[in-house]
Amino acid sequence: LIRYAVGIEDLEDLKADLEGALASL
Repeated sequence: LIRYAVGIEDLEDLKADLEGALASL
């Protein structure tokens, strides 16, 4: 369960990075 939660946080961070990259285009 903890590993799953960490995976979700990693996905949220990745999503934020992608959104930031798109916004900077």
